[in-house]
Amino acid sequence: MRKSIIAAVVVLALIFAAGPMIVGAEAKSYRLNIATATTGGAYYPIGNAMAQIWSKNIKEVTRASAQSTAGTPQNVELMMNEEVQIAIGQNGICYYAFYGKGTYEGKPPYKEMRGMFTLYPNVMHWIVRKDAGMKSVADFKGKKFVPGQVASATEINSREMMEAYGLNYMKDQGETNVTADFLGYNEAVDLLKNAQTDGTHIAGGVPTAAIMDVLSSGAGELISMEEDKIKEIVEKYPWYFPFTIPAGSYPNQDKDVRTLALSNILFTDVRQDEELVYLLTKATYEFHDDLVAAHKATAYTVLENSLNGMTIPLHKGAVKYLKEKGVNVPDKLIVD
Repeated sequence: MRKSIIAAVVVLALIFAAGPMIVGAEAKSYRLNIATATTGGAYYPIGNAMAQIWSKNIKEVTRASAQSTAGTPQNVELMMNEEVQIAIGQNGICYYAFYGKGTYEGKPPYKEMRGMFTLYPNVMHWIVRKDAGMKSVADFKGKKFVPGQVASATEINSREMMEAYGLNYMKDQGETNVTADFLGYNEAVDLLKNAQTDGTHIAGGVPTAAIMDVLSSGAGELISMEEDKIKEIVEKYPWYFPFTIPAGSYPNQDKDVRTLALSNILFTDVRQDEELVYLLTKATYEFHDDLVAAHKATAYTVLENSLNGMTIPLHKGAVKYLKEKGVNVPDKLIVD
């Protein structure tokens, strides 16, 4: 009897030492793949942090892992094909996919896509070679440029913004006046450090690892966008909004940088269980400090910002949690 009591006490002690677990109403188990982006950006470390939070704190999640991808367009495709269960994406690209517009025009709308919550602002960083004498995006005319990987969200952002400057690097869209190398973030900064390109555009949270790398090397610098161009782009693509990268956000950055940003959202598919999405949403907010420890940009990931820039309907599991916490969920985001 005494041995049984001691054993029970030991088991209870181990349970409490492991910390509180978020447990669902039903005894189900889930293995999750989370689509992110390249390892040089913010998506991957944030996705990896969420995977750890969920597998550590939700009993039903037996395994969760972050998957490196080419970014939002590939994440949408992976979700449609049921190869991942959760993904991070830009709100504008998700809007295009859900409604069959923009870069998804002519394709069947992905009406099963569902949002969970807003993560953080995806900031447009324009980096130029320090010795290139470039002060504006307009100066890319006749230059070499890395806009991102072909058809990635970052590359689509580059296209949309350069359009306002009368610049084009896409050979299938008319006469070109910029020479493009379609590469990921790490490859882009390597080219810049080796003086093999004049600049690049990187969309990411502040700070982004690849940008930290190139600015700390002294080879590159951030440039601002002009206010009239910012206004023009926001009017045409309303998911963008003006943003200031404060001085000191990066090495050797001694002044504020004016640019654009949009919202990164966490999204899933309507076919995912309501209880699962509820538990994932709950754990992310309850263990927010662990998320911020992985990437400073997620300091923005609080309930007050949970629907900022949400462009697609919400999953009912997310709706359930957000309403429990007193978030005003607009009717237009509730379809199920």
